[in-house]
Amino acid sequence: MAAPEPEAPTTARSRAKDHSPWNWLLFLPIVVPLIPAFFNADSPRLFGFPRFYWLQLAWIILGVATTTLVYQMTKKRGDR
Repeated sequence: MAAPEPEAPTTARSRAKDHSPWNWLLFLPIVVPLIPAFFNADSPRLFGFPRFYWLQLAWIILGVATTTLVYQMTKKRGDR
């Protein structure tokens, strides 16, 4: 009786095959801050800060939220 063959380690090539549609959401925090119309005015002000500054913080929150969502929806679970 032959011993079972060990499983091949996960390589970069096999990880790159994740073609989940959830990954498309990662373009959102990259593309949205590049639209200049969002930064084209001084008002509205939030707590005295011009729009440019508080929108920068909003883009950070958007990036963290989308990255967390995509990670949670695409991570490999033991039962799959």
